[in-house]
Amino acid sequence: MSENTLTLTAENFDEVLAESETPIVVDFWADWCGPCKMIAPILDEIADEQAGKVRIAKLNVDDASEIAMRFGVMSIPTLIKFSGGEVDKRVQGAKAKAQLMEELAI
Repeated sequence: MSENTLTLTAENFDEVLAESETPIVVDFWADWCGPCKMIAPILDEIADEQAGKVRIAKLNVDDASEIAMRFGVMSIPTLIKFSGGEVDKRVQGAKAKAQLMEELAI
């Protein structure tokens, strides 16, 4: 995982989103999810290349199922972009880097 990628938990989720001055893309994922593993290196690249413009964060749905339920995450990977603490964009499934960046407007 990139040093520019945040790890979110149920305990710090709301605080991190509220305090962020830049948009945050949260990757809702799980250890057992093959497509989640496929996009992990892509998200690390985006985190490094877009540092200062957008932050990438990961939330393990097995450890924070209440957060996943709160945002209606029914399948993973789901990426939700938050701007100003509010949901801005949502993307489901593993996609190529260019498509992810386009759909998330990064």
